[in-house]
Amino acid sequence: MALPRPSAPALAVLPALALLPVLITVLAGIHAGGVEIWMAFLSAAVHPSLDPLLLKALLRALQVTLAMALAGWSLSLVLGVLLGCFASERLMQTWRWPTWPAWILRRSLALPRSVHELIWGLLLLQVLGLHPWVAVAAITIPYAALVARVWRDQLDALDPSRLQALLQGGAPPLAACCTALSPAMGTVLMSYGGYRLECALRSATLLGVFGLGGLGTDLQLSLQSLQFRELWSGLWLLGLLSVSLEILLTLWRRQSHKAQAGQRRLCLFLAGVIVAGITGSTWLHVLLPDSGSVVWQGLALPDWGRLMLAAAELPWLRLIYETLLLTVLAAGIAVGLPPLAMLLVPSRPWQVVLNAVWALMRLIPPPLTVLLLLLSNRPTLAIGALALGLHNGGVMGRLLREELEQQSADQQQAMGALGASARLSWLYGLFTPRSPGYLAYGAYRSDVILRETVVVGLIGGSGLGWQLLESLSSFHWDAVLVLIGAYALITLLGEWLNDQCRDRWLQS
Repeated sequence: MALPRPSAPALAVLPALALLPVLITVLAGIHAGGVEIWMAFLSAAVHPSLDPLLLKALLRALQVTLAMALAGWSLSLVLGVLLGCFASERLMQTWRWPTWPAWILRRSLALPRSVHELIWGLLLLQVLGLHPWVAVAAITIPYAALVARVWRDQLDALDPSRLQALLQGGAPPLAACCTALSPAMGTVLMSYGGYRLECALRSATLLGVFGLGGLGTDLQLSLQSLQFRELWSGLWLLGLLSVSLEILLTLWRRQSHKAQAGQRRLCLFLAGVIVAGITGSTWLHVLLPDSGSVVWQGLALPDWGRLMLAAAELPWLRLIYETLLLTVLAAGIAVGLPPLAMLLVPSRPWQVVLNAVWALMRLIPPPLTVLLLLLSNRPTLAIGALALGLHNGGVMGRLLREELEQQSADQQQAMGALGASARLSWLYGLFTPRSPGYLAYGAYRSDVILRETVVVGLIGGSGLGWQLLESLSSFHWDAVLVLIGAYALITLLGEWLNDQCRDRWLQS
């Protein structure tokens, strides 16, 4: 007798149970002054500082963050497309080249994309010094590998019949590829490229929190000095930029869906990416003219024996357990909270309120949330899980809203007309058809959360992230390399597992 399997809607809502132990732990650790600190933080949201000198400094810092994001985004897209082409067996076969170099390149790109941009930033900071291009490089390296993976997967998944017909008709390989592949790949690049620009802005802010310049640095300093009004001034400016960017990208996606992107539109988009990169690089140089040139300081690589000695000294069982537990709890909150919140009150006014809540959760970087919670609580793994879960829950909430807006409401209205309650009508009439796709994206988001555990681990004192910070602070490079290798291995294993889950849910 086969065991009953939970349905996709149940699998999407049940992970929200992770919020219970996390909230119990966080609420139990609040000290007497914690409520007062939180009240001051919340009241400052409606009374941000409007000091002209402060706003001028914050606007300049915001420009630095945006310039970093634009430069890193454009470089990663261009490099990612090129690497994805060279990693595609289909393109290698089109030119009648051997496919084994493409296989090696595809496997090699797994390492840079498995390491979070924050780790890249901290490593490059040690070998290049404090320079704005360190943040740009930290964004470019993992993002280029991620774009290359998506580009290669989409290339090899396309129907090859049109390409083969052009080749058999005598068309040169380059002309055949441009004609046969550019319509579909142009749509992929413009849609995924816009998403990566949003991610680049968040990453640039996050790198600033850890001292690499821009608005993130100002936000961290304001929080550490308990200047909540100054903190909210920066957050509202960042929110205004994020909303403006989101509106522009939404208009762009709608325009892209009206007609299939051909060669001309693809070339225009690539030209826009290059212009954005040049603009961001020039803008960064104008804003920070005294940053100097990048100087390679170099590091002596340890030998195999020292690496083995460093690995033997680390408490692997505890570190891996804390990292995986942090990932599971945060992923449960991120995936389960949005549908649960929408299900509890499925009314239009409440959905509008939730949209504002999701935007606010996306706005505050997880490290700042951890620091804020630590002002009123003792360090625990639950704090890191709550910070990561809420931030990524904002991303999942926005995705779910967009998915439901594309779903026809006829079935929901029909169930309501038959006497079903508002909650049941929303659950079975609106959410259920979209739940497999939502779960598939939730599996991808858990990959992101696993990489981001290093962000809260560096502050919250748990998992591999905390140990990595300790090793970096003591310049214990043997342990640093071993920990980065362990992070890469765990994230790659998690990526493979989530790929299996995603494929299964998309097929259901």
